[in-house]
Amino acid sequence: MEWTDNLLQMAFLSGIIFAVAGIIQYVFAPKKINSLYGYRTPGSMKTDERWHFAQKYSALKLIVSGLFLLLISPLPLLVEMNATMYKIIQPGIMLLSIGYLFYTTEKALKTRFPKN
Repeated sequence: MEWTDNLLQMAFLSGIIFAVAGIIQYVFAPKKINSLYGYRTPGSMKTDERWHFAQKYSALKLIVSGLFLLLISPLPLLVEMNATMYKIIQPGIMLLSIGYLFYTTEKALKTRFPKN
């Protein structure tokens, strides 16, 4: 079916993009706090130490999210559902992956830097 192919491709390509972006961010993490590149939240931009930690930590979580998306990309081939269900599930999984990245990184920042 055409819609399952599109959803399969969306999860697969998103997984590749997330994983590659995570690897690039991990290897070429921004050295200074900036407003253009990296994991930029108020919590990560408070100090240089928090910034450097957040860049590496969020990059690893981005890689994990990408691998998760790659693993679930064959879902339309394995589970039979109607088109509406897939149209709901696919963006939901993407949003959960992004939410996972932000939630775990912010939680790690608060745990590692409780007083900052």
